[in-house]
Amino acid sequence: MENQKIQEKLRKLLKKERYEHTIGVMYTAASLAMSHHAEIPLALKAGLLHDCGKYGTLKEQVERCKKHRIPLSDAELQMPSLVHAKLGVYYAQKRYETNDPEILGAIRYHTTGRPDMTLLEKIIYIADYIEPGRREIPGLTEIRQMAFRDLDCTVCMVSERTLEYLKAVGKEIDPLTVETCRYYNQR
Repeated sequence: MENQKIQEKLRKLLKKERYEHTIGVMYTAASLAMSHHAEIPLALKAGLLHDCGKYGTLKEQVERCKKHRIPLSDAELQMPSLVHAKLGVYYAQKRYETNDPEILGAIRYHTTGRPDMTLLEKIIYIADYIEPGRREIPGLTEIRQMAFRDLDCTVCMVSERTLEYLKAVGKEIDPLTVETCRYYNQR
């Protein structure tokens, strides 16, 4: 499906703020792709689709996963805010006719990261964190600058900040985020 048609569908489905975030991620991903010699069309589509499963309540997202037999880990059941990544992979395939494994991987790992991410996975993971509409958080300017110089270092910074935030607010932490942080800290 063409990006324009996907945008039209998402505009109707997502809340205004989520849609604006999606467009910000799409363009940020394209900018990062240009900077790091990745395929721009893939970055655009992955950025556009990264949150396509993030509509409705968290409970509804979990129910949709059950309905479509999408397996959820214990961590995802304890932190339903992560569920939209797996649901997004399903919708990217079924609703938006996207079967490119690179795009699907980028959607799947944009919330937690994973060790040894592909170039596109890193781009979407970072673009989701740094897009221009994000509220200012400590260190964001530094992370944005690093994103255009060194993706591995930026993944490390983002995963560290994510873990710090989750610990500070007392939220559950997905083990994959810890593994991502450890992996990129050792690089």
